[in-house]
Amino acid sequence: MSRDHRWRTLAAYDRRRERVREPVAEQPSEEHRPESSSLPDDVWEKFVEDSERDIRASAPKEPSARARMVTERLRAMDEAQARAAAGGRRRTGGKRRTAPPARPDGWRASPPLRVLERPTSRRRRIWSVAGIVVAVALAVVVVNPSAALSWLPGSLGEDEAPAADATPLAPETGRPGAAPSDAPAGTPTRAKPYAGSPAARWEAGADAIRPPVATAVGGVPADRIRAALNGTKDFLVAAHLDPAVLKGERPVKALDLVDPAEKEFLADLRDALREPTEKNDPVWTFTRFDPAEVELAGEVRVRGRMTVEPVKGAAGRAVIKADYTFVYPMARAGGGDDEVSRAVVRRTVEVEAVDPARFQAAEGHIWITDVNGEISNDDCRDGDGVIRPQFFADRHRSSEPSGPKRDPYDRSRSLDGAADCGVVTRT
Repeated sequence: MSRDHRWRTLAAYDRRRERVREPVAEQPSEEHRPESSSLPDDVWEKFVEDSERDIRASAPKEPSARARMVTERLRAMDEAQARAAAGGRRRTGGKRRTAPPARPDGWRASPPLRVLERPTSRRRRIWSVAGIVVAVALAVVVVNPSAALSWLPGSLGEDEAPAADATPLAPETGRPGAAPSDAPAGTPTRAKPYAGSPAARWEAGADAIRPPVATAVGGVPADRIRAALNGTKDFLVAAHLDPAVLKGERPVKALDLVDPAEKEFLADLRDALREPTEKNDPVWTFTRFDPAEVELAGEVRVRGRMTVEPVKGAAGRAVIKADYTFVYPMARAGGGDDEVSRAVVRRTVEVEAVDPARFQAAEGHIWITDVNGEISNDDCRDGDGVIRPQFFADRHRSSEPSGPKRDPYDRSRSLDGAADCGVVTRT
């Protein structure tokens, strides 16, 4: 190493140690620097090596391609978590729309004009059979082995089960006082899709939806009540029993029944059918399955009732209240096995009938003010636009849902619209 380079390095060393060294006199210029240093050569060389090593260590280094990739991935994960935190926790149960301002009392006008309002609420509750814990399963086996075996695929326990009472139940005329009793144990198959279900004694299809005899209610003439009752039944059939709708096709008949003046309600339904989202899922209103995954393995059993009440404090207005439970025996598409998994959908719909002397309504259409629902044996996903029944294998793969256990056949309780994804006790 030349003496000139050593001198410049020593000057840098002096500047770095200015906090611990005494000030030194001005360094002589290169023209007047001494011919030799007072420090030995080995000390100079050691100092130079240390300085060069420090410089290399402090120099910025360009990250490798792998390091850049990892950094970018971590940044994307942080942004996704931040977006999720900003949007709130994902709700695994039903949705409830905010009710609009109350409609003012009826009045007479010329020409009579009906006040437009959106449905007061559209709610959904979903109950899943996923995640039944092993302890509960063992307890069921100990208490009722035949009932436990009815959950298993195949024919275990079926031969020893007593024959089910095939006598159809009388039509429901009011809210039951309790849940139906346990049906004889049995395993649902394609040949016996309602084995082990209370729905084995229910009526099937549209004939199970019986509107009551129409009479004048709340100042609304009987013919208007009758039209609203029949329109409500037609809507329920089109939304929950139409084979094409059950396969995920567009519910054209049901949409055509809604009063065209309910523009916002219809717009929401069409948006949900075109592009389902977590906040606007068509299964809130229509029963739909994915035909690529499941197929109907038998007739749909139905039980419920329809009533008419006057609207309190509003002359010339009455409300039709329909409350029905639909049971769908579903099997895997393509006939890969004999297992049947039943999906249970309870739906309440409120339809308003009006006095034509006070309000104007479209002939041949219904005015829906409320839709509420509870779906049992679904995977609790929102925004995919279909109901996905859980089969035996799915119950082991799925995580245990939160929420209390419910009996989907219990029609003695009302639907409260709470957002839950719970566990059903039977299907």
